[in-house]
Amino acid sequence: MEVAETKCSSDYGKPPWIFKGSALYQLHLVKSETARAFIPKEFRLVEAFGYTLGGFFLASYEDSPAGFFDELVVIAGTVWNPPTSCAWAAKVLVNSGDACDHGRKVEEVKVVLLFKENQNETHINGGGDNEGGALKVGLPSQVAKFSKKITAVPRRRKSKFSGFLDKIGLGTASSSTEDCMDVLVTETNGPSTIDICNINLTTLVPGMKFDKWKGPAIKMSLPSFSGRTEYNPNLLKYSCNIECRVRALRAAEVSRPSLSSKHDTEESLSEHDRWNLSISVMLSKPLLALELGCLKMQVEAPVVVSHHSTSRFAAIDTN
Repeated sequence: MEVAETKCSSDYGKPPWIFKGSALYQLHLVKSETARAFIPKEFRLVEAFGYTLGGFFLASYEDSPAGFFDELVVIAGTVWNPPTSCAWAAKVLVNSGDACDHGRKVEEVKVVLLFKENQNETHINGGGDNEGGALKVGLPSQVAKFSKKITAVPRRRKSKFSGFLDKIGLGTASSSTEDCMDVLVTETNGPSTIDICNINLTTLVPGMKFDKWKGPAIKMSLPSFSGRTEYNPNLLKYSCNIECRVRALRAAEVSRPSLSSKHDTEESLSEHDRWNLSISVMLSKPLLALELGCLKMQVEAPVVVSHHSTSRFAAIDTN
């Protein structure tokens, strides 16, 4: 079957889409009841003792189809995707209109069914014409402001865990001072704004000789589900293939900003609830923080997961 070229939103071009820069990937213990507010009912949550694995992905891209921009992905939790698992994004915030539009949709794509043994997925492989209408990628993307402030502070005393990381080459060498960057993330939606969170990042002082070690080079794939948003009711799956230098850091400190946001008086209570739940994910207990340096992320085109496929992920009712 001949497949037409994909026409994507803005100037993103054809997939895969390449993003280069750096990021912080921080894993948190998130309460299962909080995560379930974002995750479709047909998925079984990966959980233990009432908690699942969530967190956030904070990136600064220097080179991408949308140019330079910052991104915060709030990860509600982890769901089963036999034989492995996938993350579910509760919210994606970017300070680029093009990146936001692309996260929500790919314009004028033709849906092509590819039948595979033991799989039932619809690949979004092309469509330069109007056949099939418009199908969206399905990320819960919103435009936001990333306000950054850097200050130098005395270095904290190292923990035993930090000493162990230094011995295996994943820690940071000692110096007398360190830079603290405060990142205030403010979501904007027309006349309404809300301060989502303040993230305090600690990095080595720029230019110090100890800053040359960026950790070992690794490659990994991060499969994720998306969709079920106001822009796309379909369930989608996509893959992010990452090449980077990785090292463990002290967890970033996340705090709730003071109440200085302006809201539209007609805004629904349910939307406020979702904001509060997203902030709850950010404020949950951190487990591990990883710096991804020299980052190159390749994002593949999404696939639509059929109802037949999702039956494999469904929770078992024991009542």
